[in-house]
Amino acid sequence: MTKVFDNVGIVGAGQMGCGIAHVAALAGYKVTIYDLAKERIEAGLATINGNLARQVSNGKLSEEARKAALALISGTTDINDMAPMDLVIEAATEDETVKRKIFAQLCPVLKPEALLATNTSSLSITRLASATDRPERFMGIHFMNPVPVMKLVELVRGIATEESTFETAKTFVRSLEKTITVAEDFPAFIVNRILLPMINEAIYTLYEGVGSVEAIDTAMKLGANHPMGPLQLADFIGLDTCLSIMQVLHDGLADSKYRPCPLLVKYVEAGWLGRKSGRGFYDYRGEHPIPTR
Repeated sequence: MTKVFDNVGIVGAGQMGCGIAHVAALAGYKVTIYDLAKERIEAGLATINGNLARQVSNGKLSEEARKAALALISGTTDINDMAPMDLVIEAATEDETVKRKIFAQLCPVLKPEALLATNTSSLSITRLASATDRPERFMGIHFMNPVPVMKLVELVRGIATEESTFETAKTFVRSLEKTITVAEDFPAFIVNRILLPMINEAIYTLYEGVGSVEAIDTAMKLGANHPMGPLQLADFIGLDTCLSIMQVLHDGLADSKYRPCPLLVKYVEAGWLGRKSGRGFYDYRGEHPIPTR
């Protein structure tokens, strides 16, 4: 697959940002990851290196391809290093205030023709675009987690997104060997509009005492053939992210069926955010995850 352009910038050295950098570098793009914290960049680059090495040991990648991809990725704490980028994908935390602040700092640095995208999983593309100087060159490119493994990318246009921006985004995503689904700009798009209420319902099922963590996850794995139970999946996504998406759905669609479960709120307030914090619906601090309820 031919490359669409040369330089891709990623804002945010978290799980999603590093996953996008990983697949873009494998496709031959020169990638620069920008983050405020040097240690986050270093940790992110180490994660990418580990994930590429795993692909080599699984026989999915050659050692030469791993080295070539790593050589294409660099990190920076200076936003001015985004100036040469042809496309910048924002992959910061799922918080509209944070994203708007990033766009305010980023837009003056970018060249006029650069495309800007957000990896938001739920927020309005039209509203985020209005916080930039290029709404016609802005759109949602929503990757699934973990990015190197998941084949799907949701493309979402805002009201002002130009057709040429949309076409370029499609070509870019295809060059990464991902499958595209096009979603309209409604809260949480397609995947999370369906997935997160299911997870929220599983949490209600736990909250109401219908079943234990283990019973619920086993029931959905063996009874609905899901590869991962909904509570295990919630921990993997991050309970704070699950809560913010449910809040976006509840606020945006004003339907009580999207009300976040009080137990989800309680876990987030406790700082039990799932895998990344060591505890969620499971406790990950020992050798094996143990249900916390």
